[in-house]
Amino acid sequence: MENVTLTEVQTLGPEIKSNEKTAPLRADALDALRGLAILAMILSGSIPFSGIAALPAWMYHAQVPPPDHIFNPNLPGITWVDLVFPFFLFAMGAAIPLALSKKISVGVPEWKLALQSLGRGLLLAAFAIYIQHIKPYSLMSEPGALTWLTGILGFILLFPMLLRLPSAMKPAYKILIRMAGYGGAAVLLSVLRYANGSGFSPNRSDIIILVLANVAFFGAVVWLFTRENVLLRLGILAFYLAIRLTQNVEGSWNLLLWYATPASWLYKLYYLQYLFIVLPGTIAGDMILKWMNSGEKNAALSSEAKSRYSLASALLFICITITLYGLFTRALVFTLLADAVICFLGYLLLRKAENATGRLYRSLFNWGVYWLLLGLFFEAFEGGIKKDKSTLSYYFVTTGLAIFCYIALSVFIDCMKKKKYFSLLISSGQNPMIAYIAGSNFIMPVLALTTLGTLLNYMLINPWLGFLKGLIFTLLVALTAGYFTKRKLFWRT
Repeated sequence: MENVTLTEVQTLGPEIKSNEKTAPLRADALDALRGLAILAMILSGSIPFSGIAALPAWMYHAQVPPPDHIFNPNLPGITWVDLVFPFFLFAMGAAIPLALSKKISVGVPEWKLALQSLGRGLLLAAFAIYIQHIKPYSLMSEPGALTWLTGILGFILLFPMLLRLPSAMKPAYKILIRMAGYGGAAVLLSVLRYANGSGFSPNRSDIIILVLANVAFFGAVVWLFTRENVLLRLGILAFYLAIRLTQNVEGSWNLLLWYATPASWLYKLYYLQYLFIVLPGTIAGDMILKWMNSGEKNAALSSEAKSRYSLASALLFICITITLYGLFTRALVFTLLADAVICFLGYLLLRKAENATGRLYRSLFNWGVYWLLLGLFFEAFEGGIKKDKSTLSYYFVTTGLAIFCYIALSVFIDCMKKKKYFSLLISSGQNPMIAYIAGSNFIMPVLALTTLGTLLNYMLINPWLGFLKGLIFTLLVALTAGYFTKRKLFWRT
């Protein structure tokens, strides 16, 4: 990690807090990372899975290989598809200090922020339940016109429910808009029926969003009460690690705690394993916030510094690629040695910091190296790195790679001033839930109802044309999210 004393690590929070009042609202590279994760998630679900257009195994989840795509929990390794969820979780964790510190600076008490975080978590949980009910392929395995239209209606109703309304709007109007949205959604959910004849059930939910709901709340609360002490934050992870390692001991209170839940459709302690990604994300967020408040965010860099950072970003992308290749092909010793060499070269490039930007990259890089190597040292544990069921190696390796990806994106966006080339990623990252649901409930229904989807299906004649079809679909999703972002239409999630 960074070359700082123990005292400096412990007091990282107050150092950030002193400058919170000037905190900007957006971190473009963080938005780009979130957008990259969301769009990669969309792409991974829209590429062909079978037939003559089936792609190589490394284009799918490592534990669900072609041609049959049957889940194999004993198959170790990860692919790029296995990075998208942890990258999104990391970005969410990094955004927590940026979002909450501004409220703290204007005097909002911690207990109120904790309640607001609970409200956000419950809103995300409700979103998870709602969207799973309105997805056309949840309603029918082969949707017809009515099902596609129902999906679009469900998507439209999300706007009066979640849209951030203008502060100048009269409260009565806001209430009426919310009532229209929630009332319409309630009516829709009450009349929907599914293939098995069932209706609404809280157990029918989008598991990805439900996990986000849990870790968003607990991650925010942990940050609130440890923002002045990073070591305490890491210590909380150590206690959770102890529970995780002992939860299968018969007759232990650890086992009881692991499975205890007031409502299994809403919360499971198992979901909080992703705090191993979110809480390191909050540490990165602390550093990003400090940098944004430094007054040097837009400071000019020397040509020598730009060259070093550009080379470092290339090395970091190479490191991500080699790590995925090595863990997927099980070339474990090669992966460890290659990553160690790349990390050493990265250290040489980033150790010199001429301003706050350089110090940010150096600090983040050192943390990234720590998490990556920790994950590689855990690789042999639990049968090798896996996304499902997630292993400790998976959490730590993907956290390190997420940090590396953020640094590389920041070099291009913040140092090289190439933001315009990442506009689709940034706009999708600023409206992630629109991007998440637009594919299944807007783009896909429109393609089906206009028969344009049939034309795209003609591309399923070989693997890489099929992949191109997935890219086109993902681009349409990005353009949709970008359209709403450009018009300042954001969902409250």
